Amino acid sequence: MEQFRQVGEVLGSIRAIMVFRHDIRINPRQCQLLADATESAFAGIAEEMRQHLRLEERNTKWKALEHPLKELHRVFRDVEHYIRQSLEHKDWWGRALTLSQSIDCVNLHLHNLLWCIPVVVEAIETVGELTGDSQEEMNRRRLVLSKKYEREWMESSLFQHRFGKLYLVTQDMCRRMDTAVKEDRWILSETISEKRSSMTKQESLLAELLTSPRGKILPISTLVSSPEYQVRRRLGSSSRLKEIQWMGESFALKHTFGEVEQSMQEISLLSSLSHPNVMQYMYLFSDEDKKECLIVMELMNKDLINYIKDISCSKRRVPIPLLVAVDVMLQIARGMEYLHSRKIYHGDLNPSNILVKTKNSTSSDGYVQVKISGLGKSAASRTTSKGPTSPGAETNSCIWYAPEVFSEQEQPFAAEAGNAKKYSEKADVYSFAMICFELLTGKVPFEDSHLQGEKMSRNIRTGRGLSSLPITQVSHKLDKEMLARRSQSETHLLVHLQDASLHQALSNHESREWTT
Repeated sequence: MEQFRQVGEVLGSIRAIMVFRHDIRINPRQCQLLADATESAFAGIAEEMRQHLRLEERNTKWKALEHPLKELHRVFRDVEHYIRQSLEHKDWWGRALTLSQSIDCVNLHLHNLLWCIPVVVEAIETVGELTGDSQEEMNRRRLVLSKKYEREWMESSLFQHRFGKLYLVTQDMCRRMDTAVKEDRWILSETISEKRSSMTKQESLLAELLTSPRGKILPISTLVSSPEYQVRRRLGSSSRLKEIQWMGESFALKHTFGEVEQSMQEISLLSSLSHPNVMQYMYLFSDEDKKECLIVMELMNKDLINYIKDISCSKRRVPIPLLVAVDVMLQIARGMEYLHSRKIYHGDLNPSNILVKTKNSTSSDGYVQVKISGLGKSAASRTTSKGPTSPGAETNSCIWYAPEVFSEQEQPFAAEAGNAKKYSEKADVYSFAMICFELLTGKVPFEDSHLQGEKMSRNIRTGRGLSSLPITQVSHKLDKEMLARRSQSETHLLVHLQDASLHQALSNHESREWTT
């Protein structure tokens, strides 16, 4: 009951913010869409609880609801943070630079909400089967709930009539999901037009940047001449990657040298990517005379290597809270599914190329937003670099290669010959499995073999050397799916990960042991 009350508390905060919805100048349509979706989700779940649960049993039979409702609370909290950011009037230009290109509304927040609703409903049904004072009453409830999953209800018109309000997205909501981003781009353009009469020269340059098509390259002076531009620090060991402050917001800046035309394939590719779990180029600036290019990207907190070190706890059976680890895996899988749908193979997927950041400033539960990086020219040509591409990576990246890729890398002059036939979805799935292994165990794959010479090479080819630890049904599912069969698509793996996450959430004693 306490978890449901907390969800309602966040919904009340969203309602209070949306009282001033007419003052939202950045992504107002997307904010309204999220607010309406949370209202609908809360109403549907509340009705299910009213029908199937008894309040007097909340302290004895509601345990299976605890973690699904915590997940729903986290999703609602992320929605509130997104809307609050859009309403903030301070540093309007900086907010516009940060949020105008964001696709998080539909692709992240709505996605998480729509996935979470069935999880909570199934948990309510699990509790509902135990509701009542007599075994006869419990059996009757179990029978009624089981009818819901009989084949006859799978007929589309019957399902829509009986369960559509709870499970299906309305046509109006689908339309809004398709048009909200376009409408907000038009509203932003109109807002900028209203400001033009009183704009400074610098604001005029920012207006051009915000209204330009994605991927357009503007003069470097647009960025560096701004009085609100400041280089704050170097990121990692690379002198070409820095943290900057620009118009009151923090970004990552990549500094490259050489003919811009030679980098156009990479620039065009990464500018076209649009997914919450893939790093993209936000704004591009160049100087033809000096042959340099500045690329503005979203600033992340750290890579997965350091995240695992920071969050791991030796006192837990699993070093990282299991639900947190599965959430990270889901996000990586979604990002790779998107890349593979565009026939882009990473080829160098490893923890140094997985970047994370806290989802909002008040979050302390270990959950993070994940983005895949390290694509660059390797993705454009579907080859990979020989070593880690993120600052601070110290581990031999060969560990993460699939056996067939590792064998190819060992061939003399393989890289020079441009022989990259083995880079594929399957190879990326293998690398993903190695990342999952480290997330679930806190150990680097093959570390017991000391990463030396022919022994390491032989272990990678055969899969030997991986520590065998008792790490719950989740690891067994992943091991079977990714290492033995190596599915050709992350779509299949997402189903197993979501299923494993659901069963873990509904398992009371395991959830209490592994969740902070």
